[in-house]
Amino acid sequence: MQSEPTFLGLDLSTQSLKAIVIASGLKIVHEQSVSFDNDLPHYNTTGGAIRGPKGEVTSPVGMWLEAFDLLLQRLKAANVDIASIAAISGAGQQHGSVYWSAKGPDLLASLDPAKCLHAQLVPHAFTLPNAPIWQDSSTTVQCAALEEDFGGPQRLADISGSRAYERFTASQIAKVSSDNPLAYKATVRISLVSSWIASIFLGKLAPIEISDASGMNLMDVLTLKWNDELLQICGGPQLRAKLGEEPVPGGTILGNISPWWVQRWGFNKNCVIAPFTGDNPATVAGLSTPGDAILSLGTSTTFLIDIPPASTPPKRFTNSHLLTHPTQVDPAGYIAMLCYKNGGLAREEIRNRYSRSSWDAFNAQIENTPPGNDGWSGIYFPQLEIIPPNVQGEFFFRNGQLTDSMPDSYHARAIIESQFLSIKARILSILPKDSPPLRRLVITGGASSNKYIRQLAADILRMDVYIAETKEAAGIGGALLAQFAWWKAHHEPTGTFADLKANEGEKLRLVAQQNREQVQVYDELLEQYLKCEDIVVASGTPSGIHF
Repeated sequence: MQSEPTFLGLDLSTQSLKAIVIASGLKIVHEQSVSFDNDLPHYNTTGGAIRGPKGEVTSPVGMWLEAFDLLLQRLKAANVDIASIAAISGAGQQHGSVYWSAKGPDLLASLDPAKCLHAQLVPHAFTLPNAPIWQDSSTTVQCAALEEDFGGPQRLADISGSRAYERFTASQIAKVSSDNPLAYKATVRISLVSSWIASIFLGKLAPIEISDASGMNLMDVLTLKWNDELLQICGGPQLRAKLGEEPVPGGTILGNISPWWVQRWGFNKNCVIAPFTGDNPATVAGLSTPGDAILSLGTSTTFLIDIPPASTPPKRFTNSHLLTHPTQVDPAGYIAMLCYKNGGLAREEIRNRYSRSSWDAFNAQIENTPPGNDGWSGIYFPQLEIIPPNVQGEFFFRNGQLTDSMPDSYHARAIIESQFLSIKARILSILPKDSPPLRRLVITGGASSNKYIRQLAADILRMDVYIAETKEAAGIGGALLAQFAWWKAHHEPTGTFADLKANEGEKLRLVAQQNREQVQVYDELLEQYLKCEDIVVASGTPSGIHF
């Protein structure tokens, strides 16, 4: 009897490699992981990375290869039916890059099933043994040069979706080109982490996927093609060849799995490989459909908008990111991303100082104060903030007027209101004018279990709030992208990703609904919040306490 087809989603993050196998109906068949620090301690990584003296942060490519061998051993030991896996896709940590040598493609195409990946590919398949990753901050000089040569940060954002950032691949390539010219010259292909994984499974070099390409500062987010001017600035005339063909959409079929995986691990020879994407786009694929948003309430705060289709593209800004959607090409779909440094740590600082280090006391203070906080508001930046940029400290207001202090009982509500009002303001500026309103908010991260924070999110951001049944959103998104490629090939050639998700159902639970009266309060407060934010940016000096 033939097994029901299953779909493998992989997530190569900074600290671990995770696998999720799903079946029809989003049923999770198995989850497995490898921790780089704990399971592969001989690489001497901390948090999966190696840090240099000048902001360099890299991860050993050999470590990732060993992790794949170990992951498959664990899947086998758990009696996972590997032969039932019909398609594979997944996510790689965004922005990271891998540099292939001239020998790399031939070594990859001729793997011996009697030997592991690491033994056959390291060191000769790569010109750099360690891959620069998203935590790297050593490319400030290259970022400044890129923005100057391209006509400024706004023009760069208009074309590539973001201004120059140290972690983005363009600046990393420019640094390799200038600081290690021999390695750059010897490199025949530069992969993102995502396309590197796809290459390992295909047994040949895979193209870069459109959504992950939009996090490089090298692709035009409107045409979905490499931008020749950016390529020239960052890597010279040879960079186009090193990047390979134009970026490809997710949810398509790149080819069948290579014989090495079939013979060594028992995959079906007809198992197909779909493009891998970045971790943020994979999270969007796993948790949302167009018109939804995702709010990640971790140490930092990340807000992702799965922008509904519109006749005009979203605006691009220098303090946010515009990524292309993995599966929406004609017309192009987009994901807007806001990243705030001051998230969970700022909330904890306020809890410790004004709520006796107790979440129960913090929640009680929210419960005992009204929406709008009796006119009190605060803006809290213990770290130098990104949105708005280059501001640090505490700032207190009463009815929009700057003041020196605020009663202790108002701080809990004030920090949540200010964090969410900042997001609300950016949503309105990013969405096209003809875009329908956002529908649902999916909250993840540590604070997603707090019912008071959930309710404030619903009321301020004007969306009902949901939580996901799984914490492995990127892996689920990867598995769905794999299923989408297989489903189109076997059942619905013209079907959309939204069609697939509608057929498969969703694993989301409603946890907070908008209160119309409170929604109106926050709609009316938005203009006052923006005036307070302008005062903060203009002053540059906190009125209250420095952290």
